Amino acid sequence: MAEEQKTDWTALTARAGRAGHDLVGWLMWDADAIARYEGLGVPDGAGWIVAWRLAPLGDVNHSAAAAATYSINPSIIEMVMGMYRGVADQAAIAEVRNASIVPGLESIAPGLADQLAPLAEDLWRGVDSVHFGAKPMFAAFRDEPRSESAPGALSAWLAANCLRELRGDNHWALCAAADLDDVEAGLLHSAMVDVDEYGSEEWIARSRGNDDDAIARGWARLEAKGLASDQSLNDAAHELRRRIEARTNELTAPAWRAVGEASTLAYCDAIDAHHDAFVARITETAGPRWMPAVRQS
Repeated sequence: MAEEQKTDWTALTARAGRAGHDLVGWLMWDADAIARYEGLGVPDGAGWIVAWRLAPLGDVNHSAAAAATYSINPSIIEMVMGMYRGVADQAAIAEVRNASIVPGLESIAPGLADQLAPLAEDLWRGVDSVHFGAKPMFAAFRDEPRSESAPGALSAWLAANCLRELRGDNHWALCAAADLDDVEAGLLHSAMVDVDEYGSEEWIARSRGNDDDAIARGWARLEAKGLASDQSLNDAAHELRRRIEARTNELTAPAWRAVGEASTLAYCDAIDAHHDAFVARITETAGPRWMPAVRQS
């Protein structure tokens, strides 16, 4: 009998990461979530794109929150936290998020919520298999209350979001180890997308709130490291970005191993079937370049 083929957990983790971007990304521009957030007292619901991610960090200094989110300009983080503090607390923002998830999924991908619901327990097993060290966003979301009355699909989404934040924390740890600042990380991510479609290698870094001076400093730092010339990434930069991506998947793979192969495949299969619908929703609500993680070349 032929030996059973071993699972390539790095590749499967990469696939689960892409599925997680689809499953979560649309929420940042969801009109119903923004309306609920505005109802808390935040004018025009401004800043929802990051507010729902910042809230679980609690009453922390905005610089600490910027360090955790990494690629977003600290001035944006300070502004958004300033808008919701005093009018909404952590629990209220979480309630807005939770109330928006299943209806939003149903509007984008009918039937997906029912497919995700049975996976909740396995997804949480993966979440709980991971230590919290140097994983601030993951730890903050994992520490949120897990209501026993939460619908299975919501519970599955919340667990999947923790795994997405885990991947992000691992990724930023690698960027920090490579001495990449927030602007450099944004510039370097253009190696992962179709630059012709984006129009510039600077678009992603600029979308994080960086101005001309910050972009110029980012290019100067990359050029000093031999990763760019004439404000353009070189082959060494592309190779570094590929290595960071591969290592991110390797570091995140143990959590998906704990979820289990069958449930990880079921998760990916269910979400992948709706990839185009998720991208279309983000394009409709945010524009054709936002959420570059779902538009990798």
